[in-house]
Amino acid sequence: VLGLPTSQTAAHGVADDQDHLNGTILAMEEINAAGGIMGRPLKLEVVDVDKLSPEAAGSSIRALVDKKVHAISNAFIFVPIPAMDASVKWACPYLQGNTMRAATEQVRQNPEKYSHIFQVDPSEVHYGYHFPIWLQAMKDQGVWEPTNNGIHIVQEQVAYNQTISRACQEAIKQQDTFELAAVTDIQYPVQNWGPVVEQIRKVGAGAVMIDHWVAAEFAAFCKQFRAKPLKNSLVYLQYGPSQPEFLDLARGAAEGFCWSTVMGVHADEQGMAYRKKYQERFPGTMGLCYTGIAYDIVYYLKAAWEAIGDPMKFKEVCDWIRVNPWDGLCGHIDLNNEFQEAAHWPDNGYPVRAAEQSKGVPQLYFQVQEREHRLIYPYELKEVSLQPAPWWT
Repeated sequence: VLGLPTSQTAAHGVADDQDHLNGTILAMEEINAAGGIMGRPLKLEVVDVDKLSPEAAGSSIRALVDKKVHAISNAFIFVPIPAMDASVKWACPYLQGNTMRAATEQVRQNPEKYSHIFQVDPSEVHYGYHFPIWLQAMKDQGVWEPTNNGIHIVQEQVAYNQTISRACQEAIKQQDTFELAAVTDIQYPVQNWGPVVEQIRKVGAGAVMIDHWVAAEFAAFCKQFRAKPLKNSLVYLQYGPSQPEFLDLARGAAEGFCWSTVMGVHADEQGMAYRKKYQERFPGTMGLCYTGIAYDIVYYLKAAWEAIGDPMKFKEVCDWIRVNPWDGLCGHIDLNNEFQEAAHWPDNGYPVRAAEQSKGVPQLYFQVQEREHRLIYPYELKEVSLQPAPWWT
């Protein structure tokens, strides 16, 4: 029995959680059609969760514990510690794509208490640390010729986005090319992007990071920015465009914008085959992040259960996961570090990182081209190259 705390009724997080649920269902159906796990079918237990509520987060996990699940697969919760704490007494394997160093730092500080908690993707700090590296790569291509080397960060107030902003500012200080031009605060929900767009135009930085997380609000930003753009700026939208509703809502206004995810479905032969299979099962716009993360988690757990032979031996299963990396749709998931967090590739020396692609989870950068997300970086994995945005001269 695999438990999923999934946002079904809250105003936020539904798209990512639906992706996560769909990827889990697809893996479950494949496994059960092939005979199950050790001859037994895989069953899902799904409970509702409000990602922003500590009380709801804890309650959702306790509900799964009451159902005596053999493992928990979670997309993310903005207040992860109450959820983690609610799982401690049961201590079944708890695999999540929470992307949050505050959570994995708790694992590092309390290794016995949280020995069963694993984060299968790198933390959000890498969005900040790696941003100047990616900008340099885009500049070196010669397609984007920045008007200046300024970076303007537009930051949301939730802890996740604040951590990204701080990491980016730190990374800017440690290199010689780019400089911080300005920091502008926004507050969810953003009802009107007009003042933000005016501030972007006023600052006039060569690169702009919109450090936010809501796909629908990103779509609104694209429309308002395109109406009065900052010429020649490279505009990066942090993660949110991965959610299917972004392309559905933004439509042609999304053309030229870039975004990234620290874990996603690749565009290689395996990744493209999965995309085809997924869209046949779940028609419509496909998310490229949690669809793959969820699928990888199920097969990772299957391997662990089969290796130990008994899904109720929680400690043994967790010990196996800790020392046995998993090569999945999203890369090489190696959790054998003090954070129990997937190693990131490529990065500039910040923990937790991998020295080479085959030993880590690659951060994938996309650009919207012809109303599709096209992988442009890392070069080793790219589908296409960066193309001029409509507002570039």
